[in-house]
Amino acid sequence: MMTALWTLADMAKAMRADIVGAPDADIAGISIDTRTIEKGEAFFALTDVRDGHDFVEAALNAGASVAVVARNKRDRFAADARLLLVDDVLDGLRDLARASRARLNAKVIAVTGSVGKTGTKEALRLALSADGETHASVASYNNHWGVPLSLARCPADVKYAVFEIGMNHAGEITPLTKLVRPHVAIVTTVEPVHLEYFGSVEKIADAKAEIFLGLEPDGAAVINRDNSQYERLAAAATAAGVKNIVRFGEHESCEARLIRFVLRADTSCVHADILGHEAHYKLGAPGKHLVRNSLAVLAAVSLAGADLALAALALGKLRAPVGRGARIVLHPSGGSALLIDESYNANPASMAAAIALLGQAETGARGRRIAVLGDMLELGGDAENLHRALAAELAAAKVDLVFCSGPLMHSLFQALPSGRRGGYAGVAAELEPAVIDAIRPGDAVMVKGSFGSKMAPIVKALEKVYAGTPAAEADAGG
Repeated sequence: MMTALWTLADMAKAMRADIVGAPDADIAGISIDTRTIEKGEAFFALTDVRDGHDFVEAALNAGASVAVVARNKRDRFAADARLLLVDDVLDGLRDLARASRARLNAKVIAVTGSVGKTGTKEALRLALSADGETHASVASYNNHWGVPLSLARCPADVKYAVFEIGMNHAGEITPLTKLVRPHVAIVTTVEPVHLEYFGSVEKIADAKAEIFLGLEPDGAAVINRDNSQYERLAAAATAAGVKNIVRFGEHESCEARLIRFVLRADTSCVHADILGHEAHYKLGAPGKHLVRNSLAVLAAVSLAGADLALAALALGKLRAPVGRGARIVLHPSGGSALLIDESYNANPASMAAAIALLGQAETGARGRRIAVLGDMLELGGDAENLHRALAAELAAAKVDLVFCSGPLMHSLFQALPSGRRGGYAGVAAELEPAVIDAIRPGDAVMVKGSFGSKMAPIVKALEKVYAGTPAAEADAGG
C-alpha cells in the first residue's frame, strides 16, 4: 500500500493552487524528470534549463497523479488534465518546502563548504540512519531548485533530515538556509573555488557564512578550525546570533578534535574526541579530507542527540560515490588495475586531496600511479598558476605518469618533468585513446576535472574496455 508523502489537499493549500481534473487524493512523491517519474508522483514543470511544461503530457501518461503548472500556461493542456495551477512553479515548490519544514519534528542539519559538501551529507545520512529514520537530499541537489525540492520530498515523520546547500554567487545561500532552518549548520572548509565570481577567498567565506543566518534559535555552527578562514566564519556566526560554535579539526581548542589517525589504501582509522566523548572508528573510504570531515559529521550527530557510538560504527560502511572517489577494478590482460573515479568536479583543494589519495593507493608489481586531469574551471585570473602548482602535489604523491586535457591544464603539463608526461590533448575526448592504451596490470589510475571539462566519459571508456567492476575495497593487483 502506497504511503502518501502529501495529500492533494495539503499540497494545494500550501501552494495556493487551483485543482483541475481529478487527481488522486494522495501524492506518493515529487518529480521534475519524466525519465525517472514513478506512478502516483506529482510532476513539477520547472523552467530551468528546459521548460517543464513541454513534458507535462509525458508525465501524466507515465502515471503522475498530477502536474504542477503555471496558470498562464493552462490552455496548453486538455480540459480534464490532472493539474495544480500556480502563479509560478518554482515559487510553488518553495511554498511546499516551507510547509514541509513547518510540519517536521526532525532534527535538521545543513551542510555547505567549498569542498566535501556531498560526501559529508552522505556520511551524515549513513551515521544518523543508524539511530533513526533519516531523509537527505539526493545527488548534489543543493541549488535554488534542488534545496526546495529536497525539502518538499521530506516525509513528515523522519527523525533526522540532512540538506546540502551550495552557491556560485554571494546571496544565494541566504534564502536556502532560511527555507531549511537547520538546528546544526556545518561549513566543511573554504577554498579558492568560484574565484571568477568572488575575487578573494575572504568573500567566499562571507558567502558560505550566510548559512548561519537560517539557524534555529539555540542552533549550533560547526566550523573547520584548521581552515584559514575560521576566524572570519566564527565572527560571522557570532554576528548572526549563534551562541554555540563547535570547532572541528586537529587544533587543540577543537570540541571535535582529531587525536590520531592512520591512512590506508582503502580505509582510515581514527581516534577522536567528540564533544568530550572519546571515539575510535574506521572509515570505509580513504583520504585525510574524509577523516577531517568525519569529525564534523560526528559533532553534528552528537548535537542532534543521536547515538554517537552507533554513528561512529556506521561510518565503517562509508563508500565514496560515483565521480567522487568511487573505486573500480579494471581487468587489463594479465592482471588487474585500480581506477579512482573523481570525475564529477574539481577545484584546487579537491584536486590536491585526490592526488594525495592516488599517492596512498597501492600498486601491483611494476604498477604505476597515473593521474588523468582536466581543467579546473571558474578560477579567474590566477587559473594558470593554480594549475601549474599541481606539479608539486603530483611529485609529493609520487605520481608516475600524468595525462592532461584542456587549455588550462597545458600550464601544468609544461611544468612537469618529461618523464612524468603521459600525454596532452585540447579536449578530454581526444585524450581518451592514449589513456586507454597506457593501462597496465598493477596500475592505479585517477581521473579528475571540473564537470565542464568532461572527464567522466574517460572513466566510462576505461570501464567498458577493461570490464570494470565496482570495488568495495579495491587495491590494484599484480
